[in-house]
Amino acid sequence: MAIDNDLRDRPVGELLRQLSQETTTLVKQEIDLAKAEMTEKGKQAGIGAGMFGGAGVSGLLALIFLSLAIVAALDTATWTWLAALIVGLVWAAAAAVLALQGRNRVQQAAPPAPEQAIESTKEDVQWAKSHARSARR
Repeated sequence: MAIDNDLRDRPVGELLRQLSQETTTLVKQEIDLAKAEMTEKGKQAGIGAGMFGGAGVSGLLALIFLSLAIVAALDTATWTWLAALIVGLVWAAAAAVLALQGRNRVQQAAPPAPEQAIESTKEDVQWAKSHARSARR
């Protein structure tokens, strides 16, 4: 209550100047928060994209080794094809793991909106509205 009485005793010009300064500070802080949040989401998306690249390389290697396995199996039908098949399956498993991890990282980064900054701004607007209502009384 003491704060409300103090505000009512101050000149309107001073209150408007203070409101302008606080609003400017608040907007700057919200912009900084949004920048930090977008930077973090960008990093997550970059890591996910890199993992997709790794999955692509691993998939290519799987294709090469599985092709070698088929060639070796048809050519000689000896143990060489089994070794190539095992290596190809290992590369295929690596590609699957990288693809799943890359997908998860990209999903963590989405949506590319600064959620914390948006929520904080909504709270600030509510706070300002409630103070504006109490100042009118």
